Amino acid sequence: MNTPEWLKPGLYGAVIGAVLVSVAGFSWGGWVTGRTSNDRSVAMAREHVATALVPVCLDMARSDPERAAKMAAIRAASTFRQREALMTAGWATVPGTETPNRDIAQACLAALDVNKSPERPENTINEG
Repeated sequence: MNTPEWLKPGLYGAVIGAVLVSVAGFSWGGWVTGRTSNDRSVAMAREHVATALVPVCLDMARSDPERAAKMAAIRAASTFRQREALMTAGWATVPGTETPNRDIAQACLAALDVNKSPERPENTINEG
């Protein structure tokens, strides 16, 4: 069978074009593989769940009768150990689970703003 003379350069052009479009799409076009897409969606879901459960953590912290002592322990811990101190306090343990969640603890720690000055009693008398 005789192939037309123009077919060979046309096929080469199509293959080279497909390779260039693929390289450009994955490099600059935002294309991702199925695994990358799945990894990103799992990470995003974890982040959103942790963000949604921060009010639960803050409510547990607010209603804890030993709040002042636990906040002092969290503030006394070094910066990279504060998350573990918050988990030890029990505020990152969602009701219905037995173990604290590290992602919730990190988000709750940011919401608590432990680096601000300790809380003062509300009914202090201003004598000055």
